[in-house]
Amino acid sequence: MSDEQELLPKPSQQVRQWAMFCHLSALLGIWIPFGTLIGPLILWQMKREMDPFIDAQGKEALNFQITVAIASAISILLMLIIVGFFLYGLVAIGSIVLAVIGGVKANEGFPYRYPFTWRLIK
Repeated sequence: MSDEQELLPKPSQQVRQWAMFCHLSALLGIWIPFGTLIGPLILWQMKREMDPFIDAQGKEALNFQITVAIASAISILLMLIIVGFFLYGLVAIGSIVLAVIGGVKANEGFPYRYPFTWRLIK
């Protein structure tokens, strides 16, 4: 943990919980088509006015899921030359693992930045 993170006050439990839900709502994609995008989008839209921490983490989760959707589409296209099967599996596993890590960090009150993310929503 960096010195800067230790000095910042932690958001309230309710704020941390909603930020965590923004990250973990992407797991809806397991059961609902396009749930990986719909879950974070709906939660962020509903709760972004509540606290700046929720707004920032909701945007981060949504941007990551947009990046995952683009990477998944490219992987599906690359399935024509076999390498896409491997890439799609890698994207799927990475998406789940990183969403869980983001949810845990947000619940601890620390802002999480996903690696390899194209940040379209500022």
